[in-house]
Amino acid sequence: MPMTVVVVRDVPDRYRGFMASIMPEIGPGIFVSPELSHGVRNRLWTVISAWWDGLPGGSVVMVWRDEAAPGRLGVKTLGLPARTLVDLDGALLVRRDL
Repeated sequence: MPMTVVVVRDVPDRYRGFMASIMPEIGPGIFVSPELSHGVRNRLWTVISAWWDGLPGGSVVMVWRDEAAPGRLGVKTLGLPARTLVDLDGALLVRRDL
């Protein structure tokens, strides 16, 4: 179970309340969990994504260790602009998805 970090910015209070029920908020809008299971992480993202579809605004970024991802870092984002990690000849770069 890898470390998971979620950062929320300019979102309705219910996002932060929901996140705080799962992970401690170590700073304004920064939530961490040293051992969040794959299932809990997916459920958390499903709930946040559903809220986002109904009332978009602000931004949400979730990162965790993912052995199959470039740089072994999984990333999911809501808000603009979305970003994707790419491996370019061994260098980890961030691509903005337009």
